[in-house]
Amino acid sequence: MVEGPWRHEFVPANGARFHVALAGPEERTAPLVLLLHGFPQFWWAWRDQVAALADAGYRVAAMDLRGTGASDKPPSGYDAPTRARDVAGVIRSLGRERAVVVGHGQGGALAWAMAALAPSVTAGVAAFAAPHPARRRAPARALLTPQGLRHLAFYQLPTLPERALIGSDLVDRVLATGAATPFEPDVVERYRAVMRIPFAAHTAMEAVRWTVRSSPRPTGRRYLAALRRPVEVPALQVHGTRDGLMRHELADADAVALARDFRFEVIDGAGHYLPEEAPEQVTRILLDWLPRAAANV
Repeated sequence: MVEGPWRHEFVPANGARFHVALAGPEERTAPLVLLLHGFPQFWWAWRDQVAALADAGYRVAAMDLRGTGASDKPPSGYDAPTRARDVAGVIRSLGRERAVVVGHGQGGALAWAMAALAPSVTAGVAAFAAPHPARRRAPARALLTPQGLRHLAFYQLPTLPERALIGSDLVDRVLATGAATPFEPDVVERYRAVMRIPFAAHTAMEAVRWTVRSSPRPTGRRYLAALRRPVEVPALQVHGTRDGLMRHELADADAVALARDFRFEVIDGAGHYLPEEAPEQVTRILLDWLPRAAANV
């Protein structure tokens, strides 16, 4: 476990057990903010925000998603609807009825999904480097950079991406491609170590593959149809101008059409991994926006 100004718990949800790093006041009057990581990371990607939001009086929970870090790694359930049920279950297992859901990358797409699939537990949505996944006005090919498209195509191959995550330099390359400035070697090694946990590389790839493979299937079409409902809670979307995986120019197109209370921010000079590349700006934006969403908790 990574030590810091937080404590670690394992909570049951949706038939599995999830690791959560917790900080901040335990009183129910403190709004719960649930942080969801992206690929190829785990809860620790939010380490700067966990401490800062807790100091501001929020109850903060950064979870390892299904198949990641210290959370369970069952053989199935890496589709977005199942993961949304995981997140909803974690909120309830933490003793809360609602939470503000904040995500980065894949976690940001899942945060958007929570507003549509689990509205009863979702008080607000913040997505970093994650366009709304409805894909009605901005298809994936228009949002990904050429490097991002190449990575996504490689992930669809059987077994090779898993081997590259464990034994080669795929983690290094993904981080280097997305970031505006290189990560410190010890940070990269931490993420590589998490991918070497048994089954973690395969489950990470299964979650990424579902996004592509589900599109032509009935389950995928139903999922996208559900996401095209209006977003009724406050929504925040943030991108970096130097994101090597995702274009920011059209990234707000679907959210603008669907979210009724929507704020869009761009961080100049930052890359894809905003919570780590621009921690002070991310924290400042969150602290400015959170009271609006937390009013619904």
